[in-house]
Amino acid sequence: MILYFSATGNCKYVAERIAAAFDDTAVSIEKADTHISLSENEMLGFVTPVNWWELPVLTREFMQNLTINDANVPYSYIVTTYGTTPGCTFADAKKILKGKGIELDAGYSIKMPDNWTPIFDLSDTEKVRQQNEEAEHYIDEVLKHIRERSKGNLMQHKKPLAVKLLTDPFLNAERKTKNFYVEDNCIGCGLCAKRCPVQAIEIRDKKPVWVKERCALCLRCLHHCPKFAIQYGNGKTKQHGQYRNPHTKV
Repeated sequence: MILYFSATGNCKYVAERIAAAFDDTAVSIEKADTHISLSENEMLGFVTPVNWWELPVLTREFMQNLTINDANVPYSYIVTTYGTTPGCTFADAKKILKGKGIELDAGYSIKMPDNWTPIFDLSDTEKVRQQNEEAEHYIDEVLKHIRERSKGNLMQHKKPLAVKLLTDPFLNAERKTKNFYVEDNCIGCGLCAKRCPVQAIEIRDKKPVWVKERCALCLRCLHHCPKFAIQYGNGKTKQHGQYRNPHTKV
């Protein structure tokens, strides 16, 4: 079983590639039960993005609530998609899962276009296309390692778990929904509210309103808005464009 979280498609696509290679099943953690059963000799995989050098809040919460009928998993791994660094995602996941009686055997990373557009500029479609093309090589390498059941933290540009002491305050600040705003071209379609993974958005008077103090910080609302009316923070998101993985749909 492959459990993934994906806001704009990168992790879903990677999970689908792995599932196809090993005749496995890829399931979004938004739809998966936290109490799962594995068949004999079934591998357990996680595919996740990285937020501020650490696990996204939804991935962490899912792992913290996870129970497995037979905790004797023959092989388990995590794959992190990233723009600059997968951070401490392997060390963090390993610590959480160890408390569940699951030994995380391996960690892999795949560099892909980063949807954090307050920083990353995705307006150059040719550059983004090349990044996705290059990602195929990284995915193929991960498939090879999983097939060989490699072990250890094989992520590129990884960081130690201690980095969370520095990044936690930044992540919590960036998750504040007051950072979002809506431009006048919003048509009130409600897609943002429907797809928000933590139900942080409601449509009121035909406009999205953030009703929770913090959200998952996945930017799914921004990248899926049909009018690109949702923006975040310093205004750079408007310049940097929207992104969705071209090989799958979320």
